Parts: sequence; C-alpha cells; structure tokens
Amino acid sequence: MSTALLQTTYFGPIQWYQKLYRYDHCLIEQYDSYQKQTYRNRCIIATANGLQALTVPVEHETLNMKHETLKVKDLRISDHNNWRRIHWNALQSAYSESPFFDYYADDIHPFFEKKYEFLIDFNEAIRQKVCELLDIHPDVSYTSDFRLQTSDITDFREVIHAKHPQPDKDFAPQRYWQVFEGKHDFQANLSILDLLFNMGPESIFYL
Repeated sequence: MSTALLQTTYFGPIQWYQKLYRYDHCLIEQYDSYQKQTYRNRCIIATANGLQALTVPVEHETLNMKHETLKVKDLRISDHNNWRRIHWNALQSAYSESPFFDYYADDIHPFFEKKYEFLIDFNEAIRQKVCELLDIHPDVSYTSDFRLQTSDITDFREVIHAKHPQPDKDFAPQRYWQVFEGKHDFQANLSILDLLFNMGPESIFYL
C-alpha cells in the first residue's frame, strides 16, 4: 500500500490534492512546528493583478515557560484584520467570471462565516468538502507524533512548499483554462479553488 506524508493545508495546491487522489493512504502531519509562509495557513490564487497569497492569521506565541515552538495541532486561528471577509472578497473578485464560481460558491462561502478555533480543524473541514466537490474519497489519517522519514512512506512535507518547493517527479502541471491567462499566462499549481472554479466537475481529470 502506498502512503504519502503531507502537511496540513488551507485550500491547498493542486499538487497536494493529487497526492490524496493517487495514494492508497495519506498521513497528515500535525506535530510539526509552525513555520511562516507555508501552505499550512496560506493559499495562492490568480487575480487580475497577478498571483495573490491569502493567509489565515494564527496565534503563534511560544508556550508558557518552556519557550517551545507551537505544534501545528495547537495553532489557534486569529480574528485579526477581519481576514474572512477579505479572503472571500478576494475570491469573488478573482473568480466571479469563472465558469463554476456560482456553482461552488454556496459550498465554499460557509468557511468564511463559521469560526474555527484551531487551524488543523479548519483545514480538515476544508479538505473534506473539497474532496467531496472533486468526487475523490481518500483514506486520510493524522500522525500521533512527529513522523520521521521511513522507506515505506513518501514524504511530501517539504516537497510541496509555498516558497521553496522541491522536485516531484510525479507532478507535471497540466494546462487548463484560467480567467486571467490572456493577461498573465497560465499559472501552475495554484490553490485547488482555482481548478474547481475554472474546470468544475472536470477537475478530477487534472489530478
């Protein structure tokens, strides 16, 4: 049985969902330490002005007296700067002219209304809904402690990275229609929302 080891993601990139679709089992790490500028709490979308990162603010103070970095499973979402409204408005602005935005809007909008305490729970609720919309049914579980690299698991925790991606021989981005392709050319491996809003039910064929 093939197993992929992944980080948690906020509306993760197409590459991340490809692993959910292609591997027999996916293990999501929740005991890693928080790092800025990763897909754990950000996604990348295509807008009229180019690429835009949407970041969920988190409370990442050190733990009390131990001064240990917070584990991802303990990260709490912050209400700073009314980010939910900002993110939804950005998605509306970027994708309102896409073929399937209206089709999926009622499924996606609730994530910008309901408040979740922990990032890991928020991301898992998103993952479940997106998998439902993609019509994929992955076998997913979470780590019970920090997972070391082993020969029986393919580790994508640092391969699928927002700032410093590493080579992935199994992922070759396929071109599909995008709203602003004529202005900015095709943008590969964006948030899964870019694929869903532009390609709808055909999205599964790009995984």
